[in-house]
Amino acid sequence: MFPVVYNCGYDSHSSALQGEKQTEKMPTQTLPSTPGSGRPAETVLLPRTENQARGLARYCIEFLQSPRSIGSATLDRLEQFHLDSVGCGVSALAQRANAPTVLRREALDTAPGVGSRGGICFGSAHPCAIEKAVVANASAVREWDSNGTNFGYDAAKGRTAGEFGHNDFYPVAVAAAREARLDGDATLRVMLLIDEIRGRLAEVFALRKYSIDHVHHGAVASAAAFAAAVGGTADQIESAIGMVVAHYVPYRAIRAGQQLSDSKGASAALSAEVAVLSARRALAGFLGPQDVFRNPLAIYRLSEPGPAGQSPFDLELGVAGDAFAIHPMHFKLGLYEHQSAGAIQSIIDTLALHPAVASDLSRIRAIRVKIYEPAYSIIADPAKKTPTTRQSADHSLPFILAKTILKARAAVTAGAVIDWESVMLLPEDYSTAAIADLEVSSLIDRIVIEHGGQAYDVLYPDGIPTSVTIEHESLGPLGGGLVRYPLGHARSDAARTAAVVALKFDRLVAGAVADPQALRKRLSVAGQTPEEIAELYAFPIYGCDPG
Repeated sequence: MFPVVYNCGYDSHSSALQGEKQTEKMPTQTLPSTPGSGRPAETVLLPRTENQARGLARYCIEFLQSPRSIGSATLDRLEQFHLDSVGCGVSALAQRANAPTVLRREALDTAPGVGSRGGICFGSAHPCAIEKAVVANASAVREWDSNGTNFGYDAAKGRTAGEFGHNDFYPVAVAAAREARLDGDATLRVMLLIDEIRGRLAEVFALRKYSIDHVHHGAVASAAAFAAAVGGTADQIESAIGMVVAHYVPYRAIRAGQQLSDSKGASAALSAEVAVLSARRALAGFLGPQDVFRNPLAIYRLSEPGPAGQSPFDLELGVAGDAFAIHPMHFKLGLYEHQSAGAIQSIIDTLALHPAVASDLSRIRAIRVKIYEPAYSIIADPAKKTPTTRQSADHSLPFILAKTILKARAAVTAGAVIDWESVMLLPEDYSTAAIADLEVSSLIDRIVIEHGGQAYDVLYPDGIPTSVTIEHESLGPLGGGLVRYPLGHARSDAARTAAVVALKFDRLVAGAVADPQALRKRLSVAGQTPEEIAELYAFPIYGCDPG
């Protein structure tokens, strides 16, 4: 059954929504229950023929103010992604990664605005300007490029744009919760709102096709969710969305060139910052562009022209049950660009069957990789074959595979099995010394990557189709089987993934905090009081200025 169409009820030439329209409930579609959830799944459709910016505003308000029941599977997954993201952020700050350190120092030099409670940076109880806390925290979360990932894919609904995205924006929700004095359960709803909007936009509009960075979908989601959480009206939320789209579109220049910079890792954070600024300006009375998704000169219709009065896509959003985009999102099981996961899995599988190969790497003649587009153009880019910066190394498939193979050798030497736990890539694997390691260079010289062609391309973004063949001087070709759903992928073994993600958190925060298990407990958001949420990130981190 096609979803009930929600008429946004807004004339884009009018200055305001009529009063009686603001109180209407959004019609929803009830879907079959997710297996095991026992809860009906509900969605709402914002059609391309209506003002979707206004529709998003009303969706956010109703999602937060008139909440329907959310499935436990959804909330559990949300908590897991949030915990994973904070583990990444704590590690980056403890190891004094450059961009998060610079942005955190900048934040701690500010004071909350008049009438604001201010934001809290990781590792400090000192309130600062709210947008500065957001940019500092989001930068820390994203710095290692190791938190959750989405591929923008829902084949059942025909939404397969396949845009990337990451679970970078939870600091926006926590900042909004502190400002609005929300409890833990309400804070989770704001987090889910951000993931839902950016996840659904990624299914219907591929920013990368137009050289726009994927973080823009997160900025739109953050502006809408933040403004709604702190009490914005539909007019104000629409203005915030309009400002983000009209003024702050990030291009992929940050991901081009011989060596990548801090701008790559901080892109989501900078977009989150302007999203919060736009929301706060809108609530202060600034009027941004209306009806921006149908605006012929905004990125959507400018990039994908269509009939007048229509955006390029319908937008269906989860309301209740487990009908949310967070379910097909993936976890990373270490530090690596997400599209390399299939190749890592292939290396693990092959070397686990042939551990003697890992013990003597000199007998490997070649490592031949076949991979899909867009991965081939991004992580197999010849400019990244010999990285000199960490930002380039974690986006270099040759480097990632070389380090994985060296860790497999270390596992065999130590008498351990070769698996995701033993080869987990951690921050030290991207140190200056690790990048300059001659053994890494020797392996990189033997890695050959080719585009797998249409046979591989059609399997993305449903999977991460990759094959790796190791050519051994005496054993001949080894491996070569196609990997589609590596561990960490939403279609892989969920229990096994959860176990490795938990270990990853422990390894990342070890040495950064006094008690990793106490931190894990502290970061469980559900059931917390507004006072606890307000101080959620105010825990000490070794080596960090407490402000």
